[in-house]
Order: sequence, then C-alpha cells, then structure tokens
Amino acid sequence: MGEYSKALSFYEKALGICQKSLPSNHPLVATSFSNVGSVYDNMGEDSRALSSYEKALEIRDKSLSSNHPDLANSYNNIGNVYKNMGEYSKALSFHKKALEIEQKTLPSNHPSLATSYNNIGTVYDNMGEYSKALLFHEKALEIDQKALPSNHPDLATPYNNIGLVYRNMKDYLKALSYLERALDIFQHTLPPTHPNIKSVKKNIETVKEDMTMNV
Repeated sequence: MGEYSKALSFYEKALGICQKSLPSNHPLVATSFSNVGSVYDNMGEDSRALSSYEKALEIRDKSLSSNHPDLANSYNNIGNVYKNMGEYSKALSFHKKALEIEQKTLPSNHPSLATSYNNIGTVYDNMGEYSKALLFHEKALEIDQKALPSNHPDLATPYNNIGLVYRNMKDYLKALSYLERALDIFQHTLPPTHPNIKSVKKNIETVKEDMTMNV
C-alpha cells in the first residue's frame, strides 16, 4: 500500500521477537532482516537496505544449501540496491547469481525467474545496453503472461520496464503503448495513491514531453 513507516514498524517488531526467541542463524531471522531491508529499499534508503540485506545473506549462507531459493532472493535484493546506487557491474553480478540458482531449481515459467530477468534487464538499460535490456525484459513478460492472471500487479512491471527501454531508444510510440498497459494494470489492482501508479504516470508524462520536444 506504500505505507512504509507502518510496514517498517511491524517488520522491526517481528525481527525483535525472532532475535529474542531463535538462534542467531535461524532462517526466520534472515527473513525478518530481508523484510526490513525491503522497506528501506522502497524508501530509497540504500545504505540501510544494503545493511539489512547483507545480514540476511550472511545468515542464509550459513544455514541454507547453496541452491536454496532464499539465497537467490538475497542476491536479487542486494543487486537491486547496487543498481539504485549506480554500481551496475556489482548489481549485474548479484542478479546473475540469483538467476543461476533459479534456473537450476525452478520450473522455466516460475514468476521468480521473471523477476530476475527484469532485474538484469533494468541494469542493462541503465548501462545503455538496450538490446540486451529488451531481451531480458521480454523473457520476463513471456513468463509473467503464462504464470500470472491478466490483472496481477506484477504483470505491469515488465510492461513498464520495456516502455522505459523504448523511451531510451527514442521509440516513443512503443514506449507509450507499454507504459499505458502498465498503468492500466496498476490502476485495476492497486490503491489509487500507490507509489507505483504515480511512478508510471510520471514515466508517461516524460515520454509525452520527449515526443513534443522531438517533433
């Protein structure tokens, strides 16, 4: 719902209970650190997010098998923070570690694979490698279309991401088409004040401005 301070309060209470009642390397402690990190991530507090995610990874490294899906989750989370910090080579390295685990352990149309493809695509987009970015985002969209109902909010993510790549390639009509599809899905599945709706609307406005400037 985008109410991050409330989310943080509950996740920190959960973490406190886990730390008091469980061994320090218990997987549930890692999950709590990861949840706290995800809120900081959404709030744009990169250093706090990274710290929480690294604590989760440290526990999971010690307590889980090397191909456990939760390890992939940690790698993806850390990759996202590095992407937000502009450290793209580190981001790519972590996302590819996550993808490697998921390709070994999950069915080929699992939504988690789509998440990893989206993550890698976004890093390539930020690096200016647009053809690679499109390739990974299209793989994500293909999986999501098969695995999710047509009105699932996660389906909007690849549409938004593909739209942003086309915007960077200056193919504004295609960009607008994909972004409007993303907005339509979000508006049917999320509260009207949700940050994702605001974000896609801003992306659409930016593309329309670009179109006007490049007429």
